[in-house]
Amino acid sequence: MTKGRGAGGESAPEFVQLLTPDGERIDKVTGADGVEYTVDFTDDEYRGLYRDLVVVRKLDAEATALQRQGELGIWASLLGQEAAQVGSGRALRQQDMAFPTYREHGVLYCRGIDPIMPLSLFRGVDHGAWDPNQFRFNMYTIVIGAQTLHATGYAMGITKDGKVGNDDGEAVIAYFGDGASAQGDVNEAFIWASVFNAPIVFFCQNNQYAISEPIEKQTRVPLYQRASGFGFPGVRVDGNDVLASYAVTRAALDHARHGQGPTLIEAYTYRMGAHTTTDDPTRYRMAGEVESWQARDPIARVRAFIAKQQIAGDDFFTEVDELARRESLALRERVLAMPDPDPLTIFEHVYPHGSPLIDSQRQGFAEYMDSFEGSSH
Repeated sequence: MTKGRGAGGESAPEFVQLLTPDGERIDKVTGADGVEYTVDFTDDEYRGLYRDLVVVRKLDAEATALQRQGELGIWASLLGQEAAQVGSGRALRQQDMAFPTYREHGVLYCRGIDPIMPLSLFRGVDHGAWDPNQFRFNMYTIVIGAQTLHATGYAMGITKDGKVGNDDGEAVIAYFGDGASAQGDVNEAFIWASVFNAPIVFFCQNNQYAISEPIEKQTRVPLYQRASGFGFPGVRVDGNDVLASYAVTRAALDHARHGQGPTLIEAYTYRMGAHTTTDDPTRYRMAGEVESWQARDPIARVRAFIAKQQIAGDDFFTEVDELARRESLALRERVLAMPDPDPLTIFEHVYPHGSPLIDSQRQGFAEYMDSFEGSSH
């Protein structure tokens, strides 16, 4: 266990850490939940994690730039939270199901979903076009905390279908932020998951702010400690440590899939940028605070570790940077090439078998569109 520091520099409770900000490897750590955490990665796997982190950050930066240039309506950046997302995302087994918020671009990437998908959503081209069943990754949820109830219900269904109890069992992970932990939906999900022993991991990315409200205005106790009041274990992990994020998430998911119930993980991390592109974080936090967290950058510590252990050399880092640049450029070109959807498509896929009310609304809107000169409708 390692002592952390809070957003304002105050002493923070201990968390699980396997890779220090200086890139020093810690072999094994026992968490507050009594579980021993470690990882056993090959050199290729370490390089793969670094590659994921760099590419995900670059794609996210490209999306932010596209929004600033008027190509996206809004964007919720994950800058600073890459380790929590890549670590937990890679910890998922193929059969597991994830329920994201609107910021889990790194988890989406790890699930093999084309990164254009969330950009088409925030561009207003579609409502999210990936198949949740194919990728085991549900649609983005904008309503704060609602996905935790969706995930809990899904997890309860897994149990009723007899899909838990062994290594091949299924587990569910629900992502949410520290601000969402104050929502009724999240606390109701905790109750249902506990009472029904649902195979679910609640993964809270505590990035220190619920938009502009700091964590000390949201809770009197560390968030992970809330789990004990609901009757299941909680653990805090260094969310800027991709190795620890992986180890803690994999253990909690395996705990769930074997029928041992839910776990709350608090990934203690930091949102380096704005809450969304409509937010100005300089209005509620000091530059010095941001700089103190930059010293714990999740990518820099993995790079330092790889270099110290001679797992890769400068050629590898240059190659990864070039890969990220190419992927971000391709993403930009694909966004700019997106055709504007026909306005009437908004009425499609509302009900699986149609609806007289929707049909009437569609007809009325079509007539309204046709009233404009030169309209194609």
